[in-house]
This record gives sequence, C-alpha cells and structure tokens, in this order.
Amino acid sequence: MSDAAAGNPAPPPPSPWERERPARPQTAPQRTPLSRERIVEAAFTVLDRQGLDGLSMRQVAAELGVTVSALYAYVSSKDDLLELMYTRLFDGFTMPAPDPERWREQIRDYAHAGRKRLLSHRDVARISMAHVPFTAELLPHVEGLLAIFRTAGLPDRIAAEAGDLISTYIDGFVLEEGMWQDRAAARPDDGDSSLARPDWREMAGEMQNYFASLPPADFPHLRALADVMVSDSSDERFDIGLEIILRGLASYLPDKAPDA
Repeated sequence: MSDAAAGNPAPPPPSPWERERPARPQTAPQRTPLSRERIVEAAFTVLDRQGLDGLSMRQVAAELGVTVSALYAYVSSKDDLLELMYTRLFDGFTMPAPDPERWREQIRDYAHAGRKRLLSHRDVARISMAHVPFTAELLPHVEGLLAIFRTAGLPDRIAAEAGDLISTYIDGFVLEEGMWQDRAAARPDDGDSSLARPDWREMAGEMQNYFASLPPADFPHLRALADVMVSDSSDERFDIGLEIILRGLASYLPDKAPDA
C-alpha cells in the first residue's frame, strides 16, 4: 500500500527555485570538564612519550587542548604536578599489618610492588628520587614500612635508616634499568634489521665476553666472575641485591643469625 493510499501523501519533488541549504550542524559534544585527575593522566601520557625532560605544563595543556593558564586553577606549578603524579602511583596500595615472623617476606613484597610502580611509567624513578614522601597522602606508607622493621626487632637507629635504604635501592635500581634501556634504544642499527638494537640480555652478553677476554694476570677476579658479573635478568639482579640488604638488616636482630 502506497503512502498516499494510506493517507500519508508523499512529499513533492523539490522546486526549481528552492535553494540548496547546508545540512543542519550536529550539536557540538560537551567538552569533558577539566579536573586535577585529567591533568595528571595527561601528564603521564606526555611523560611516557617524551620523558621527564620533555614534560612541561605547556605540553600537558596541549595534550588536553586547553591553555596553560587553565591548568593553574588545579595545580600550582610543575613541581606540584610531579607530586600529584607520584602520589597517584600509590592509589590502591596499602601496607600490611606488621608480622615479625614474616618481616623479610613483607619487605620483599613491598620492594617488588615499589619496582613495579616505578616501571609503570617512563622516568618515574627520577621523579621519585626528587620527591620527599612526607606528604599527608604518603606518610601512612612510611609509617607502615617503619612499623615492619621495628616490630621485627631491629634497633631504632637501624630501623630508621632501613626505610630510606630500601627506598633508595628501589629508586636507584629502576633508574639504572631505564638508563640502560635508553642507551640500548639509542644504538644505531644502520638500517639493517640484522643489526637491530640489542636488548639488555645482548648487552649483558657483550660485557661478559669482554670481562672474559681481559688479561688474567691483571684482572684475575673479573675473569673468574665474568659469567656471573652481569646477569641477563633484571629480576634476578633485583632479588639478589634485595636479599643482600635483608640479610644485612637481619644481622642486627638480637640472637638471630643473618641467614635465619
């Protein structure tokens, strides 16, 4: 049944005098309101793409499509932004209740979580090393770390230094990881896929071969340790270094052997 038969007359053909009109514009989508959270997310995007040296308020504003002045309604400075970024990394992380029987396991878990946190974005280790963690948001984490050491029985002086020692080890290790990755990425490949930029394992192998080639009379220990001097696994290196620290701390516990 036609539209006309159904009582719905068809529209007439266009008149030869009718002007062609542009299509009605779509309603512009509402812009997502600017917020501190969006600024931090944009800053991480810039950081991952350009590194800490390329991170600026201007670049963050460009990422968001706003003026630089708009950012200052939410963050007071670049240093303030870096602090917000660093604090964001701890979202969802909680310190465990101290257990003197499992203190080393708890510190291992803390260290592994810290390394994972720093590896989640480019150059975060550099931000961490320049950041004092005594803000209202981070103080509970510092308190929880010291509680693990003190509850384990470490003397107060050792417990006080141990917290900074662990944090410095994590920061320094991840910073070195990033530097080696950047160095490997910067090596030219001469446009030949067979000379692709090496990863850490390849570079570790090169160093091991070099140590093994040294004159034995002058470098007997470097030659003897060539196979283990440089590990091809960053995870293994991190765990060994952490274990050295934990055994050293354990030696301060009263009436307990370092490797207990």
